[in-house]
Amino acid sequence: MAKSFDVVVIGAGPAGYVAAIRCAQLGLKTACIDDWRDETGRSSLGGTCLNAGCIPSKALLESSERYLQTKSGLEDYGIVASGVKLDLARMQARKTKIVQTLTQGIAGLFRTNRITALAGRGQLVDSGRVAFTPHDADQAEEVTAQHIILASGSRPVTLGAAPVDGDLVVDSSGALAFSEVPKRLGIIGAGVIGLELGSVWRRLGSEVVLLEAQTEFLSMADADLAGQALKIFTRQGLDIRLGCRVTGIKTARRQVQITYQNAEDAAEELKVDRLVVAVGRRPNTDGLAAPGARLQLDEKGYVDIDEHCRTNLPNVYAIGDVVRGPMLAHKGSEEGVAVAERIAGQPGHIDYDLIPSVLYTHPEMAWVGRTEAAIQAAGVECRVGTFPFAASGRALAVGESEGVVKIVADAKTDRILGVHILGPGASELIAEAVVAMSFGASSEDLARTVHAHPTLAEAVHEAALAVDKRAIHIRNR
Repeated sequence: MAKSFDVVVIGAGPAGYVAAIRCAQLGLKTACIDDWRDETGRSSLGGTCLNAGCIPSKALLESSERYLQTKSGLEDYGIVASGVKLDLARMQARKTKIVQTLTQGIAGLFRTNRITALAGRGQLVDSGRVAFTPHDADQAEEVTAQHIILASGSRPVTLGAAPVDGDLVVDSSGALAFSEVPKRLGIIGAGVIGLELGSVWRRLGSEVVLLEAQTEFLSMADADLAGQALKIFTRQGLDIRLGCRVTGIKTARRQVQITYQNAEDAAEELKVDRLVVAVGRRPNTDGLAAPGARLQLDEKGYVDIDEHCRTNLPNVYAIGDVVRGPMLAHKGSEEGVAVAERIAGQPGHIDYDLIPSVLYTHPEMAWVGRTEAAIQAAGVECRVGTFPFAASGRALAVGESEGVVKIVADAKTDRILGVHILGPGASELIAEAVVAMSFGASSEDLARTVHAHPTLAEAVHEAALAVDKRAIHIRNR
């Protein structure tokens, strides 16, 4: 007899496991099917984000930054350290422990909320049925549900010109698992993933070259901040080459030879010890639905949904990386909550215009809302206020004074349209902007909000004041 549930979720990444937990909180009998296995072959909840993406990358970013600072960045603080050595195996072990703690934590939350975790592969059969194939089994079982949520995530985009072999040529997951520091590391792609991975291995001693096909650096970010960031990352030793299109690779003698067309359309070659392909991610929808299910996908392979995350099939929803919008864990999680609440008969809402983006380099970069260029292109008159961290007492005290806060507001209504931060703690500071914009705040609202002194958040306050040319700690132009 088929197992029966109120809700079955396919995928246990940040979208899927959050949806399952919220469904259970709302009194729905819930099961979650997930296919991920760790390096030992055991089932591991959390999807790419917890197992091979967001969390392990942030663990290595933190470890590598502490190593670099201890090795060569403490003298200005009056601290002299000698004999500093890198223990990469221990650094990787720390990363693994953090991942295990969090994935086991999700398993515990599933037990607490009485969610049935099904380890294996799930495939949508129709509006009320899922075929579940347990790990190491050939035969699929039938699972029925009144509602089905598709949350199978995404996987790295592959390049025909640079096939991944899992050894010398790896994807982003492989780049987080190196057992030794490559002498020379090549990365195809200078987006968020490429820059974060490049930062890790540059700090640990690699010579890092990033080949980016686009001629504009971080085109999705504010142009002013992206330009500053490029200068900072270049000073840190990242060799970022824009307008470079990889045409092929050859591997020999434990090296990778890359051929590419540069920005002038001239052929060039580059030899590296390891190559990382980090050119984005694609929705993980291959085999997600049986052909007879007739689940509608768009031309890029995303599940087609309406504004409420409903697919073309009754009572079947899709969330996270398999649907339109930014491939961000927090976006998927919020969709999971919203869908669970809609299934339970409650209103569910997400403001897709106010999803923050973060680049976890050093310094960090974060933004929410529209860029100044996008606002002007839409024909909206705006005012801009900026404040550099070089004028922040707290930033100088902690030795992190590079970067700036930029606030863009409507010239007529003063409503905040975008906030862009390059600097220390940007990933945390951006939350203030998201909250303010969620309540329709004006730059004047932020300007009249008392901020503690001395804090990094004062830079946001001063940028808001600067919109009206009344910043206190910089000259108003």
